[in-house]
Amino acid sequence: MASTAAGKQRIPKVAKVKNKAPAEVQITAEQLLREAKERELELLPPPPKQKITDEEELNDYKLKKRKGFEDNIRKNRTVISNWIKYAQWEESLKEVQRARSIYERALDVDHRNIALWLKYAEMEMKNRQVNHARNIWDRAITILPRVNQFWYKYSYMEEMLGNIAGCRQVFERWTEWEPEEQAWHSYINFELRYKEVDKARSIYERYILSVGSA
Repeated sequence: MASTAAGKQRIPKVAKVKNKAPAEVQITAEQLLREAKERELELLPPPPKQKITDEEELNDYKLKKRKGFEDNIRKNRTVISNWIKYAQWEESLKEVQRARSIYERALDVDHRNIALWLKYAEMEMKNRQVNHARNIWDRAITILPRVNQFWYKYSYMEEMLGNIAGCRQVFERWTEWEPEEQAWHSYINFELRYKEVDKARSIYERYILSVGSA
């Protein structure tokens, strides 16, 4: 039975898949969800900065921060960077005495940590606590006399303060340890800066003798 043109029904064409092999990179549902979550996170605005309006809020803020630092230290006392961050935070609040106490506690944990001594002394110098800084440098060079950095910074501090006799005394103590050549040259150059040629010559002679006896 023939059908008329009007009575014909159009059957939609089905697209032919030429390559039925799986795609080289398979994307899982989990990956799609994760990427959507990442895009969502990217669009989130940054958290608002905390505004402290009164003294009570400030004290609460300090209390929470201190508790966080103390918890970190309790978890791992030997991570000296945690102690330094804690002390530097206290210093940023002008709480030098608290920072000092933290550095001292840290030294009880690791008194041979070079960075700890340096940060401690630098804090005292930055806050113009000269006698405290002297005390720290003095302790540092007594405990770790082979760390040249301590001697250089100690002598430099004294010279910048105009304490020439004190600087000379630091160099004298250093040379007792028969340090490397650069230390002697630093001492000689120091004396030459102040036109103390005879002293510089004497130091050079001592250096030659120390090399000869080594």
